[in-house]
Amino acid sequence: MPASSSTSRRAPPAASAAAPATDAEGGAPRVALDHAFERPELLRQALTHRSYGTPNNERLEFVGDAVLNCVVGRALYERFPDMPEGDLSRMRAHLVNQDTLAQVARRIDLGRAIRVGEGEMKSGGTGRASILADAMEAVFGAVFLDGGYEAACRVIDGVYADVLREADPTALGKDPKTRLQEWLQAKRLPVPEYAIVATSGEAHSQTFEVECRIPDLGIVAQGSGTSRRAAEQDAAQQALGALPKGRRGG
Repeated sequence: MPASSSTSRRAPPAASAAAPATDAEGGAPRVALDHAFERPELLRQALTHRSYGTPNNERLEFVGDAVLNCVVGRALYERFPDMPEGDLSRMRAHLVNQDTLAQVARRIDLGRAIRVGEGEMKSGGTGRASILADAMEAVFGAVFLDGGYEAACRVIDGVYADVLREADPTALGKDPKTRLQEWLQAKRLPVPEYAIVATSGEAHSQTFEVECRIPDLGIVAQGSGTSRRAAEQDAAQQALGALPKGRRGG
């Protein structure tokens, strides 16, 4: 493993995500990654949900989870040289959980490239945090298998740059709603307002769409989840990302 800091690697090039190429075109979906695939079929698979067909991204997700934990673990080890192992583990767990992965996926507009089945699309589709997070991990796994560990490091460092820069040890164990409320209270601003704006799916498998509103800052953020609480947490995470630059509560 190279000794240089992960923050010294080059940043990803400016690029915008696009809708996936069709199988007939023989290409890979285009997403904002600092990696040119030699095996574009790996990226196609990484962006294929099991509801769409096979091969899907579940096995690549397994690989990506392992690589992500390693890269983020090294980044935290280098950034916080005095932090004890227990706190490093808790911070890593926070940075690789579903909420953070979905946040990262949204920042590069990954949802536009994910392929899901018709039924899944009707119940929230590529806006769901779980689908975004799984696909993001699968993409990391695809990059690792295609280009090796250094390629995976470069991609993860690039898309995680903001998240790692804003990593806050004081926010360990706090969920997005708590962090958002504490940030607003510290600024003497009113607490956010949450409202369900839509529901979809069958009664036993509903998806909730929730808005988090902060009128004083002009922020309206939307989240989704399989329960109202999960959707509120997702919306709070999006609102955290929309806060003014600077200390955002983790």
